[in-house]
Amino acid sequence: MKGVVFNLLQEVVSRDYGEAVWDDLLDAAGLEGAYTSLGGYPDGDLIALVGAASSALDSPPDEIVRWFGRNALPLLAEGHSHFFAAHDSARPFILTLNDIIHPEVRKLYPGADVPVFDFDAASDEVLVMGYASPRQLCSFAEGLIEGAADHYGQTASIEHTRCMKLGDPKCVLEIAFGDAQGG
Repeated sequence: MKGVVFNLLQEVVSRDYGEAVWDDLLDAAGLEGAYTSLGGYPDGDLIALVGAASSALDSPPDEIVRWFGRNALPLLAEGHSHFFAAHDSARPFILTLNDIIHPEVRKLYPGADVPVFDFDAASDEVLVMGYASPRQLCSFAEGLIEGAADHYGQTASIEHTRCMKLGDPKCVLEIAFGDAQGG
């Protein structure tokens, strides 16, 4: 996993809970915590940090990862505003993941192993998104979707109808976007 993910995690934890909490999570996870954005690190480091946060906050790991995704998205939008500027809502932004955003991520972070998404956009009301990744960080994807909706002044209602963690070949998320002012 690329160090940029750990950098984002450190930033959101430090912002919301303080630097001391980040240090406590590293200690609890038995990690050094010297992550460079372009470096590659074991997926187990993220799992250990999520486990430490889950224990500290008495919250399920998937909720921690979802929180992380939702809170990391504004940092990504700040650092990569060109990805967001071309869109006026979350749906068209999300539809660019495979064709525009992930190829750019691979250029910025060589060796990045990004998930694969597929979409059924036939309905104007519900975007059906498939997610496949050996990391099975579907809750991170959910958080990023919620963060994208926040970014565009929307809400996102997500129904996770199939999940790799339950043996399905991919996760399927049914996403309905609404206006943050009323639906």
